[in-house]
Amino acid sequence: MSILSVYQDTAPEQPLKVLTHIEDIATTLADVGVRVERWEASAPIRAGASSEEVIAAYRPQIDRLMSERGYVTVDVISLTRDHPQKAELRAKSLEEHQHAEDEVRFFVVGRGLFTLHIEDRVYAVLCEKNDLLSVPAGTRHWFDMGEDPHFVAIRLFNNPEGWVAQFTGADIAGRFPRLEDF
Repeated sequence: MSILSVYQDTAPEQPLKVLTHIEDIATTLADVGVRVERWEASAPIRAGASSEEVIAAYRPQIDRLMSERGYVTVDVISLTRDHPQKAELRAKSLEEHQHAEDEVRFFVVGRGLFTLHIEDRVYAVLCEKNDLLSVPAGTRHWFDMGEDPHFVAIRLFNNPEGWVAQFTGADIAGRFPRLEDF
């Protein structure tokens, strides 16, 4: 189940509100410029499917979003608990950062926790299978894939080289709940 927990950025111990209905989550995040959608595959996806097969299963939604937002590149990232660099990848993603372009992720399998720091609020978005999250360029955020990651995600980019993180140096991410807390 997708969950949105909204916090005051100075009070990580208690959320101001917790939402579990996708419509409420989408509306709340749309108010701060973040896009949330649910997608369904146009064809079944078998375990171990290639990146090309995964993209083909969501081609109509990908093409619509690329046309609407001008994204030029799409790829698939897959990370499992046996990945040899999982700890390093997690640590890098857990630092507050921002990008010069949108960060768009669609969860084909598994889950991850995107936490967005917008003005004086923190929005912890637990994304699961079939969830698309589009974080606007310049939005401070961090991502938790968990200690034992398991996800396949489609990524869309404005820049063919992909995104480059600009770290803020703030320690805020360490004060808020992690994926294991949800």
